Amino acid sequence: MEEIQKVSDILRSMTFDFFGGGKHKISPANHFKSENSIFFDVRSSIEHEAISFKLLHHMPVLNIPIEEIPDRLNEIPKDKLVGIFCSSGIRSTLVYLFLRMNGYDNARIITGGYSSISEELMPGKLIKLTRSGG
Repeated sequence: MEEIQKVSDILRSMTFDFFGGGKHKISPANHFKSENSIFFDVRSSIEHEAISFKLLHHMPVLNIPIEEIPDRLNEIPKDKLVGIFCSSGIRSTLVYLFLRMNGYDNARIITGGYSSISEELMPGKLIKLTRSGG
């Protein structure tokens, strides 16, 4: 019953203002500019092996496949902005709701999939970042 109340409270908080203000998502550009944040990759191990993100000049990366998250929840920091990434946004949305249910108020869905991440890793943007000391 307590879990149902948690879900109900979260759903009640997701008003038009919540979604209209984009409080559930973040662009890769804005996430990479955020301080005290992590890139949380929830794709499968096979996807991660095929394309992985190190983001050494941006932020720490944490890869936990979606099906392992309930057993590894303690590895996800609550004191950081958690940007959740998957290829299409579906798994990110599910993980976002799961994290919110577990007290992660500073989680966001990274928008745009692979193409928006790739855009932020283009040489021009990366050279600006590395030269600015970011």
